[in-house]
Amino acid sequence: MSQPMTDSLLIELFTEELPPKALARLGEAFAQGLFDGLGARDLLEAGATVTPFATPRRLGALVSGVRRTAPDREQREKVLPLTVALDANGAPTAPLGKKLAALAKSVGVAEIDWQTLERASDGKADAFFYRYTARGATLADGLQAALDETLTKLPIPKVMSYQRPDGTTVHFVRPAHSLIALYGAEIVPVSALGLQASNLTQGHRFLSQGTIEIPHAAEYAGLLESRGRVVASYADRRERIRTALLKEAGADKVIMPDSLLDEVNSLVEWPVIYPCHFEEAFLAVPQECLILTMQTNQKYFALTDAEGHLRNRFLIASNLATDTPQSIITGNERVVRPRLADAKFFFDQDRKKTLASRVPQLANVVYHNKIGNQLDRVQRLQQIAGHLADAMNATGAPVDKAAAMRGAELAKADLLTDMVGEFPELQGTMGTYYARHDDEAEDVALACSEHYRPRFAGDALPAGNVSTAVALADKLETLIGIWGIGLQPTGEKDPFALRRHALGILRMLIEKPLALSLNDVLGLTEQAFAGIAAVKPSREAITDFLFDRVRGYLKDKGYTTNEVEAVVSLRPQQLHDILARMEAVRTFAALPEAEALAAANKRITNILKKTDEAIGSVDVSLFQEAAEGALHEAIERVRPGVEAAFAGGDFTAALRDLAQLRDAVDRFFNDVMVMAEDAKLRANRLALLATLHSLANRVADISKLAA
Repeated sequence: MSQPMTDSLLIELFTEELPPKALARLGEAFAQGLFDGLGARDLLEAGATVTPFATPRRLGALVSGVRRTAPDREQREKVLPLTVALDANGAPTAPLGKKLAALAKSVGVAEIDWQTLERASDGKADAFFYRYTARGATLADGLQAALDETLTKLPIPKVMSYQRPDGTTVHFVRPAHSLIALYGAEIVPVSALGLQASNLTQGHRFLSQGTIEIPHAAEYAGLLESRGRVVASYADRRERIRTALLKEAGADKVIMPDSLLDEVNSLVEWPVIYPCHFEEAFLAVPQECLILTMQTNQKYFALTDAEGHLRNRFLIASNLATDTPQSIITGNERVVRPRLADAKFFFDQDRKKTLASRVPQLANVVYHNKIGNQLDRVQRLQQIAGHLADAMNATGAPVDKAAAMRGAELAKADLLTDMVGEFPELQGTMGTYYARHDDEAEDVALACSEHYRPRFAGDALPAGNVSTAVALADKLETLIGIWGIGLQPTGEKDPFALRRHALGILRMLIEKPLALSLNDVLGLTEQAFAGIAAVKPSREAITDFLFDRVRGYLKDKGYTTNEVEAVVSLRPQQLHDILARMEAVRTFAALPEAEALAAANKRITNILKKTDEAIGSVDVSLFQEAAEGALHEAIERVRPGVEAAFAGGDFTAALRDLAQLRDAVDRFFNDVMVMAEDAKLRANRLALLATLHSLANRVADISKLAA
């Protein structure tokens, strides 16, 4: 019976327990590396696919559409330039003979006659070329090479060394015990990590029926599940866990962050969900503490009711299926109890001291050796928050200045609590709980946690104005201080998350919105660093940095580069109305007059940029062409409407009114020589264009729409 030309290929590397936090990446890299390696050797048919497998004890891949042998390929290889290959008499040189001997050996022929070589240009000079048919790689050779390459490039967090029974030392993420390389029903004779390929594997450590023989590559996943009690697919196993959690939770909600779900998925091969309980008395502890200790220390899934209140039951994902799970359940309940008791102890102990009493101790906590300790920082935050409160009040955003300064004073005090010491992720959260316990005002208590917002892309902004003032102070202080000591972001490195802080500042100014001047808030923050020699003012560089973030923010909103540049190039100091400006620009760009006006404005910009003459006011008595007067009249006619619309924040109306100038502008440039020889005439025409330019660019630089 003839053998098929293509079939499925199964590769499995069976190991000791792999690091759970790296399993997903290892599984994907293993499968994709093999697939790419086979593809690079032309061993895959068009439409070939790869299915990755990853469990705590194995990495695998099933590749469809694999060729037994790669097709032969016609090759054309440059040998040598003619000037090197032939001497003055046209006879072959020694370098040519040496090159042909090496080439013959590499392509598997006895010798190559130089007279059979092709003469052609290589783009620079004439050269000899050799044409031959390269034999396609066999599956065994191609797979061996792909396997070696893949294992070398795996994203292993930490390589370990171990010895094989024969005494050889192997370097890999974990000891490997067996290797499957199965092409259809045939074992492919490859090796890796001192292991020879077979069709044998092991199932679940406790539930399996022993060694499992895989008769055909396509039967791997099904046999491993039915006989080995292993769900080989990482994605399938994860979805089974998620579905089972939801089913077991019933009417309750499961708290299952992706990171926890991934880690648990990387710890089990045959997931089974069991419900457990803890004493209701522990619910007196802030639920964030209980949830975090269950997730971090035990990998448990907490449950809440429909309103988000923690329940005294939780779910575990076990690797053991049994009809009598009571011992597993009680064992986990017994294990979690001391952890919850620790959380309760920390909570009770922390409340014996007020947050305010902890503030002086911040002097013992280093912030940065160039700009002081955490107490120094808190004092700066108080100063900045107070100034920001004044500025916000002046712009119509009411803030209790005393509350803002108090919130800034207490914002970092919970860093010294036992709970935050145990769970750093709870900083801010515990501050709010403890501030409420200390009978601080509610907006002060909220500022303790909300001043960290937004912590990541899409995170909520601080809710109240007090929290906003403290959050702005916190981020501005970090940005100015860290940048000022020369630790600004470079490339991919941003150890102090200044990009995130900058985006947080901008989001608060834009989305709250707050009519604060960027230059003013940077200046207020710089004042707090007066007297600290290590901090060098970097106002211009930081402003550039912030506007780069504005560009990215607006592009993420769906605006085009030209639309963004039309507004951002003006570097508006107040950002509270920037989205309205963007919408106005988009509406204007859709008008039939927009293209011509944008081109004209670009022309005006270039003219004004090139002149060194002082721009004065327009003198109507100097008009010589009718088009000059017509343009001036048109400007004065639309000016009141444009300025009124701008002042009222109706930017769309302002730009729409400008569109009325198109005909007058077109006529001006057709009929008028701007750069006239007469100096007075030239200056007056430049002044007229400058007037138009100033009016046209109140909302945005519309010339950017013509870029």
